[in-house]
Amino acid sequence: MHIDELVEHWTILDEERDLIAGKRDATRLGFAILLKFYTQHGRFPRGRSELPEDVVEHVAKQVRVLASELGFYEWSGSTIEYHRSQIRTHLGFRTCTTEDATKLAVWLAEEVAHAERRPERVREELLKHLREERIEPPAPGRISRIVASALHNAEVTWSVRIASRLSPETTQRIYALVGIDDASRAVGEGAGDRQGSR
Repeated sequence: MHIDELVEHWTILDEERDLIAGKRDATRLGFAILLKFYTQHGRFPRGRSELPEDVVEHVAKQVRVLASELGFYEWSGSTIEYHRSQIRTHLGFRTCTTEDATKLAVWLAEEVAHAERRPERVREELLKHLREERIEPPAPGRISRIVASALHNAEVTWSVRIASRLSPETTQRIYALVGIDDASRAVGEGAGDRQGSR
């Protein structure tokens, strides 16, 4: 990583020093790295493997702890959960609830997925929106489910909107074009009604 990037994103600010004060050794270094990572990415690192050596060295020098101490930092348990809570509170973020996930899927379907069909682009917009709303991104699997739901809902809404604009004659001609007669249509609609009532 270039030195300018290290200085810009990984330098501990004066107001952050108060949060770090009172912590020692591996805990001090681990907390400082979590704080700076979250400030930059809007989420916590998933483990030591996401932290380049030059970043660890840069932060370690600032908190006056040997970089090797990070090996003793516990990446699971009550200490790191407490650290995460402190950092979220300091930065004004909160975790993503089930209610948030539902609202996010609706927002994505209405504002993004109706025009953008590529899942990776929809995901980027979701992550950007989460940061603006100061909500910590959920786990990658949950993000994928929110994106898939939004894409599906946008497609259904789009299909219903188009179908509602067609005249009965045009609808009939489309069914005839794809080889669906009135009897087949009635059977299919009846099966859909039965499934919808379950």
